[in-house]
Amino acid sequence: MREMLEEKLSRFEFLEKQMSDPDVMGNSHQMATIAREHGSLAKLATKYRTFKNTIDEMGEAKELLESDDEEMRELAEADIESLKARREKLWQELLDMTIGGEDANRTRIVLEIRGGAGGDEAALFARDLYEMYKRYAETKKWKYEVMEANPTELGGFKEVIISVEGEGVYRELQYESGGHRVQRVPETEAKGRVHTSAATVAVMPEPEDVEFELSPEDYEVERYAASSGPGGQHVNKTASAVRLIHKDGVIVQCCEERSQHKNLAKALRLLKTKLYEVKRAEEEKQRSDHRKSLVGSGDRSQRIRTYNFPENRVTDHRINLTLYKLDQIIAGAIQPVIDGLVDYDRQQLRGDMGDLEE
Repeated sequence: MREMLEEKLSRFEFLEKQMSDPDVMGNSHQMATIAREHGSLAKLATKYRTFKNTIDEMGEAKELLESDDEEMRELAEADIESLKARREKLWQELLDMTIGGEDANRTRIVLEIRGGAGGDEAALFARDLYEMYKRYAETKKWKYEVMEANPTELGGFKEVIISVEGEGVYRELQYESGGHRVQRVPETEAKGRVHTSAATVAVMPEPEDVEFELSPEDYEVERYAASSGPGGQHVNKTASAVRLIHKDGVIVQCCEERSQHKNLAKALRLLKTKLYEVKRAEEEKQRSDHRKSLVGSGDRSQRIRTYNFPENRVTDHRINLTLYKLDQIIAGAIQPVIDGLVDYDRQQLRGDMGDLEE
């Protein structure tokens, strides 16, 4: 954990120098990108820098305990008690801020929801999840936009991808990755039987332009005409839809906008995010000593939560949390679930960060 914090502080200080570089200052796009990443790191980096300074001050105060001057020793003892209290407060704040690992303080994510087993009912459930996250984003004052959607005739989604931007967005929504299961009576069920369907959610941090380079030689661009919207009522007469095929096999597409330029820009953001996610997964596997969080694995095949409509019940299987407030949660009030997951992760992280107390 200390290594991660050192990397973040080093990156923050590097970006500080970049922002005063005349060449960067003369490039408004590069400056804006660097400033955004610098801003996203500022809270954590400055907090950790203050923490390190406090540790250094404690070291200096301890040296004064060896002084022959009794008054100096008394002052040093008083300083050490004060510094210990400050260190503990900073440590608790760092603990909260580092939940989520290296990407804890990302302010932009891509949220991907796909209907799974269950046909039309699974697609309708995927739409319910989309509405749930959309309403939650609205209560948090986060920005969101649809990047790509594949609707069904009944109003569900085979797949919907949205970007969400705001303070704490990754820290809170990271735990939503995984399999979501719904148990309810579908509208098309004549005999009133409860059916079980599923959808998967993937939460991916979106990298900044300056930290992930994507060369045009690394991917192919396909342009095509496509229909969009529920039932495909918007039919593009020109080839404004865009599909990107990366040399590593990652494929993304976007047809939400009527402008090919806008679709290409969105598709590039999606491609960068997917490639960054692949890179993150590889790095996680290489870290044999990496903290393995039960609630933060992000494995889509893992069933993480059940939404039981007949019982008005939501159960998160990772932390054995059950709430009989499904009607409120599906309407966007998911904070109690998120708080439970964050608190569980905080308790795990507390043990892993013990070395920072010294």
